[in-house]
Amino acid sequence: MLRCCLCFLSENVSLLFKLYCLTVMTLVAATYTVALRYTRTVGAELYFSTTAVCITEVIKLFLSVGILARESGSLARLITSLKENVFGSPKELLKLSVPSLVYAVQNNMAFVALSNLDAAVYQVTYQLKIPCTALCTVLMLSRTLSKLQWFSVFMLCGGVILVQWKPAQATKVQVEQNPWLGFGAVTVAVLCSGFAGVYFEKVLKSSDTSLWVRNIQMYLSGIVVTLVGVYMSDGAQVLEKGFFYGYTCFVWLVIFLASVGGLYTSVVVKYTDNIMKGFSAAAAIVLSTVASIILFGLQITSTFILGAFLVCVSIYLYGLPRQDTTKIQPSETKNSKERLVAV
Repeated sequence: MLRCCLCFLSENVSLLFKLYCLTVMTLVAATYTVALRYTRTVGAELYFSTTAVCITEVIKLFLSVGILARESGSLARLITSLKENVFGSPKELLKLSVPSLVYAVQNNMAFVALSNLDAAVYQVTYQLKIPCTALCTVLMLSRTLSKLQWFSVFMLCGGVILVQWKPAQATKVQVEQNPWLGFGAVTVAVLCSGFAGVYFEKVLKSSDTSLWVRNIQMYLSGIVVTLVGVYMSDGAQVLEKGFFYGYTCFVWLVIFLASVGGLYTSVVVKYTDNIMKGFSAAAAIVLSTVASIILFGLQITSTFILGAFLVCVSIYLYGLPRQDTTKIQPSETKNSKERLVAV
């Protein structure tokens, strides 16, 4: 009886933890999108998005160092690990500079996109990262997709086309917007997301180096890349007005969510499955839509509803576990033996 109670309790704790992970991932994704959209469309003094991307990389670096320190167990081991794997490995730093550059482009494109698209439209369109990642996985990691996954990829693309066919309009947003520029920025962002994610996965699996060491290598390169971006894009204005010009509590919230969200997802993703991640993405779309209606006066169209529904369904189908048909199931083997005996 005691053993049954303990098993029941552990199953409940596991379920509660998965629900906790699902809730946090959903809230982070939805809040980040809505908050970023808010900071780009409300307020007289618009901040420099390139500086926000740079600060995000700095915060991620410090967080990764802190987690690596806890993983190492002592300061001496931390210093040794940094000397050997970071400062003593210029080739590895150069290798990780590739995803750093691509992620920097992606993060800057997110600011451009949300300056020109509503949060809900962006959230739906950004799910194009799934087919981009799938294609990069096939080409770079030589993996295969099931027929259902390919079907879900085409369904997702169809849903995004419907959403963009007649974009929903926000009546409370007074700033000038260019939907085509926003869609182009999203397209670049999803291409960068797919390539960088698969490239980073390939680097991780090529050695036994800690995830947090790899993150530190990538964020060091990322800081350099984003600083160059600040200089090239807004250098003169940053020198004139200051690095933190236009920053408000909402801007810092966006930076915090961008910094913690990625690290948190990389930690908890092993405790959830693809179905739960699919539900998280679908729930984030719904929350972003509701928030956009309330905050920005978004006017929902029938094509947007249908397109968003197709995207949510396709995400769920893509995450379904693949059935291995190459192996004979035990029940089938048993039935075959019984038939042989009967003969």
